[in-house]
Amino acid sequence: MNDVAAGADTTLVHGGTLAVLAADGGVTGRGGTAPDGLFHRDARHLSRWTLTVDGAAPDVLVPSGGDASALCVLTPPGTRDEPAAYTVFREQAVAAGVLTESLRLVSNRTEPVDAVLSVIADADFADQFELRSDKRRYEKDGALHTAHAHATGATFRYERGTWLSRTVVRSSPAPTSVRRTGATDTAHQLDWHLKLPAHGTARLLLTVTAFAHGAADPAEVDSPADAVAEHAADTAAFTAAPLPLPVDAPHGLADACARGLSDLAALRVPAVGPDGERVLVPAAGIPWFLTLFGRDSLLTSLFALPYRPELAEGTLRALAATQGTEYDTTRGEQPGRVVHEIRHGELAHFRQVPYGRYYGSVDATPLFLVLLDGYTEATDDPLLAIRLESHARAAVSWMFRDGGLDENGYLVYSPDPNGLVNQNWKDSEGAICFLDGSQAEGPIAVAEAQGYAYDALVRTARLARSVWDDAAYADRLDSAAAGLRDRFLRDFWMAGPDFPALALDGQGRQVDSLASDAGHLLWSGILDTAHAQRVGRRLLEPDFFSGWAIRTLASGQPGYHPLSYHRGTSWPHDNAIILLGLARCGLTEETREVALGLLEASAHHGHRLPEVMAGYARSEHPRPVPYPHSCSPQAWAAATPLAVLTALRGH
Repeated sequence: MNDVAAGADTTLVHGGTLAVLAADGGVTGRGGTAPDGLFHRDARHLSRWTLTVDGAAPDVLVPSGGDASALCVLTPPGTRDEPAAYTVFREQAVAAGVLTESLRLVSNRTEPVDAVLSVIADADFADQFELRSDKRRYEKDGALHTAHAHATGATFRYERGTWLSRTVVRSSPAPTSVRRTGATDTAHQLDWHLKLPAHGTARLLLTVTAFAHGAADPAEVDSPADAVAEHAADTAAFTAAPLPLPVDAPHGLADACARGLSDLAALRVPAVGPDGERVLVPAAGIPWFLTLFGRDSLLTSLFALPYRPELAEGTLRALAATQGTEYDTTRGEQPGRVVHEIRHGELAHFRQVPYGRYYGSVDATPLFLVLLDGYTEATDDPLLAIRLESHARAAVSWMFRDGGLDENGYLVYSPDPNGLVNQNWKDSEGAICFLDGSQAEGPIAVAEAQGYAYDALVRTARLARSVWDDAAYADRLDSAAAGLRDRFLRDFWMAGPDFPALALDGQGRQVDSLASDAGHLLWSGILDTAHAQRVGRRLLEPDFFSGWAIRTLASGQPGYHPLSYHRGTSWPHDNAIILLGLARCGLTEETREVALGLLEASAHHGHRLPEVMAGYARSEHPRPVPYPHSCSPQAWAAATPLAVLTALRGH
């Protein structure tokens, strides 16, 4: 899906399956910040995919690129005086659990040509957590990698205790030979000896199928054309309905929305609802997060809600099905708590990482309630709110009981030594910092989560009155919301900077960095109009607003760094929430200024907003400076143009 320059990777994603391919369509098996391979359900099912032509690496005439499929043009090595005897047109595409490939050979000569093609294939079945560059190592006692040849290709197996995964490579026509190669214990080389008539053609079709542990077998896909057709049909069904673009829409808005909808279509992954029904939800993003994430999927669905409410319905059903029901300290589960992250990989299965079903999020639970009411209002359909009433009440109970509203007066979290130190959206270590740059210690009450809690209480009270016919419950929630609003202004507002604190630490001290989280308070409504407008105007000052977007941390503070993940970069989704808040409190000029900055940044990225951008000011460089580890496409960045549209429409 990425726009590809020579030498860059091409990324294909569809049906919960991801392929990252080199300029020639190959896979090398690298890890680190930019892994390549075929990934399905958090495992790499293809770690080597190397094509040679006539015994040598091909020359790349056109590097791999494309959206629904990756196309490249290759030849055997040649010279000006002895040009290549034939050309290889390579097309690759993915469907759920499948990489499919077509190799079309075209003779360039007037006499018959013999062509020898070889593909070295291997599957390391590495868990995505192993591939990250954090230098952690995981014991795998009893793990067994095996592979064997068969008439049409090779099969790779990985077994460890109760875990079994397979990758099957098939070819049509069948290879001339299949043999082990010395690259690893399991790597196999497939060879084809093809005869091309004068100016004639030959074609190979290759299919790589990932049989993931615990998942249904993928449907058969015969060719890239079939995968592309499936991808096109799914995308068209999701993107077809027109958007209500205003006649005076700024330049680039239509293109950014179209690109965002296309990316959201590709990022949808299957999940299961509370009654066992199949649903589609927006995965957080690639390469690391092609799975259901509570906060990410909820905010993505909120941004898209006025235009694609089906995302919200799928997300709400999937999160209801995975809502906490018991106490499990290893993964942070508590009754009523909404899940942060779902993983399907080997390390999660054996609980070597806590993320199989991990609940370390302070904000997913209130955002679940916000989205449930928002969906009911947007669709004028109470049926989902009726079906999920018990889940909503359990979420409210969690906010008071385990979330901290009863004991602390605020939603709080404590660092998880085995998981996330910070459990709000700025979840990197050190992100919740004092003005001097030191990390706050818990239990921590971050500002934006209090706004979400306030909004959740108000909205759930509305559901209780209008859908559940429980006025007494609604009155209790309204009273709690009013008390939270009063406390918040008293405890969080910093008189000197005339701005909300980033958080309160475990001793009740104001965490006094000036941060973008304050902008979320405009969206949730926890601030009165006068205070909200002061915050909104402050966020447009040059230390916050780079000209492209609002920074996570205002520049000039000791903790600021333009390349820090959460302490100086700019995040489109963060700005989307702020934009909706600016529009809510009537700051029209400020709304338009931030919207234009985001759209111009989008245009510099092919109308696809990245996950995050460096915090350098527009005056320092004429283009947005990339953040080196940004994921793209990322769901809430893809949905940001839809939030821009909503803010500009004034809805």
